[in-house]
Amino acid sequence: MSTPCVAIEHEGPVARVWLQRPEVRNAFDAATIAALTDAFATLAQDLSLRAIVLGARGPSFCAGADLQWMREAADQDWDENHRDAARLAHMLWTLASCPMPVLARVQGDCHGGGVGLVACCDIVVASQGVGFALSEARLGLIPATISPYVIQAMGERAARRYFLTAERFEAERAQDLGLVHEVCAPEALDDTVNALLQRILANGPMAVRACKQLVKEVAHLPLNRELRELTARRIADVRASDEGREGLRAFLARAQPAWQVGLGSE
Repeated sequence: MSTPCVAIEHEGPVARVWLQRPEVRNAFDAATIAALTDAFATLAQDLSLRAIVLGARGPSFCAGADLQWMREAADQDWDENHRDAARLAHMLWTLASCPMPVLARVQGDCHGGGVGLVACCDIVVASQGVGFALSEARLGLIPATISPYVIQAMGERAARRYFLTAERFEAERAQDLGLVHEVCAPEALDDTVNALLQRILANGPMAVRACKQLVKEVAHLPLNRELRELTARRIADVRASDEGREGLRAFLARAQPAWQVGLGSE
């Protein structure tokens, strides 16, 4: 029996999604795209989950597109290429629209579509020595389906440079650009991810989901009366919810709300 290209592990309220094609540096192919789409579509429906970690087996996070898959694309007509690209675009959207926080655990190489995966995640932790590259132009291609997420993550000016040059940049540079949030020593990668998970788990589960949705709703809206009314409605919704009421009562009583019980102290 062959090893699945994507695996899901559950650890209480946390799910870990693993790319596991280390022999090709976890490069995408049609099967991987379908498996990631199914994984995140399924996990998005699980109300017991409070966070997801996206990681990869082996020395590299994701080297972009699989060579054999690209060879097949070169022989396809426009319609077939469009269908392939649409499936990739849908996979990225499924990941980006997941309602609970998604953390990326990144090591080794992160090229092309791998950068797109990272850009879709809410929090990104990369080990020192990770090499990022938007290398499509070197192959005569463009980073089209990943572009909305990458541009949002690193900004238009930086995207222009790295789309056009296809040059490699290190984890520290990715952090400067906003693509990566934390850079750590390779041996500290899991500890750094787990520390962030503990911070998320200490917060109200529904509040965390609402915070993620709030950023999406508010980020690009003008500062006007409609936005003021939207944000007033959002906080009123949360304050009036069971979770909001419990959290405020626990804070005032200097007690732990239900979602913190069993987590221990920092």
